[in-house]
Amino acid sequence: MDIRVLQYFLAVAREQTISGAAEALHMTQPPLSRQLKELEEELGKQLFVRGSRKIALTKEGMLLRKRAEEIISLVEKTKSEVRASDESVSGDIYIGNGETEGMRLLLQTVRRVQQQYPNIRFHFSSGDGYDVIDRLDRGLIDFGTLIEPIDMSKYDYLRLPRPDVWGVLMRKDHPLAQLDRIRPADLRDVPLMVSRQMEKEGGLSGWQGHGKKELRVVATGNLVHTLAMAVEEGVGCLLTLDQLVDLSGERELCFRPLEPKLESWMYLAWKKYQVFTSAAEVFVAELKRDLSEASA
Repeated sequence: MDIRVLQYFLAVAREQTISGAAEALHMTQPPLSRQLKELEEELGKQLFVRGSRKIALTKEGMLLRKRAEEIISLVEKTKSEVRASDESVSGDIYIGNGETEGMRLLLQTVRRVQQQYPNIRFHFSSGDGYDVIDRLDRGLIDFGTLIEPIDMSKYDYLRLPRPDVWGVLMRKDHPLAQLDRIRPADLRDVPLMVSRQMEKEGGLSGWQGHGKKELRVVATGNLVHTLAMAVEEGVGCLLTLDQLVDLSGERELCFRPLEPKLESWMYLAWKKYQVFTSAAEVFVAELKRDLSEASA
């Protein structure tokens, strides 16, 4: 299996016809059909269901499409890194990140790096901790921002300077909105939504001895804005970090911090023993300088 054949396969999966894929690839149909047949024979699996008008992917075909897209992306990323000139720092930096206020200092560093090195480009992709770790471990991104609770033992990292504060997002007409702080007893029997990471990692364990077993969790997710809409629609209250949801304007939502206070630190992490490109080296050096100044 080579890269070229994977590109052929992805073209057919995208166009859903041999003729459309052949046109997009600027080749004739017979050699394309032959390459796809040989790919199926090599894998020992049927990848396509050929209908009267369109071609659909089998279960094995959908798995291959996902992996092929990752492989092509990694190949292009590697080419870009190898081609980057040592004389003029340039290249692409891929960062997987959560959406928290803790990103602000990191983004300020990004701005300064781009001002000094205009040929460095940054690529951001959002996700929760599990999404970021998955892409980081497979080499699809250079850095990932990870938020506690999370196992950091596999990574080298820099801790960002300000922790995020946990609390409850709720409708303004919810009974808990009358409180200044939310304590463990206040959450008893309250329908709650939590992040996928918070639930799986037991993020509330130790908060006054109040773990997830005492909580009535009705929904989980990894997109805070979708969960915020669920709060508006009365599905439940949301355990989340402060400043993730815009509460300005006419939005009928409010945030109340937990008591005792519960905080999570954010880390910029990368794989241990990773060999940095010149662009990544510049970025890390600049971030270390900014962190040093922030802590002074």
